[in-house]
Amino acid sequence: MDFEELCNKILEVDPHVRFTGVLDSKGDLVIEKNRDNVTLLNEQEVKMSIHYTFERWTRLQNLSYKFGKEKLSVTEYENVILISIQFGKNLFLLSTDPNIDYMNIISKTKTIIAELQN
Repeated sequence: MDFEELCNKILEVDPHVRFTGVLDSKGDLVIEKNRDNVTLLNEQEVKMSIHYTFERWTRLQNLSYKFGKEKLSVTEYENVILISIQFGKNLFLLSTDPNIDYMNIISKTKTIIAELQN
């Protein structure tokens, strides 16, 4: 899968999408794209956020035998909404502006991921 194409397509899905990125199975951010090259976090804070997201994701893998595999996670903050979607051994990350209909963005993102996986 072309991760750059994926990130660019999701940025185009909705003007409220701020950030897109892909984490590999080791927790490394293999690509990231930002809307208008504007970021809410500095480089060190981005690394911290990625680390915490990966850590949460891997910890919950320990309960997957009971829950099943995690498909999606949404965390709403006052200033941003963070969304992670598992696909294969990777984790697709995106952030959006607050107070929006993120379910529509999630639906479109899942459709694009499925199309690019085929």
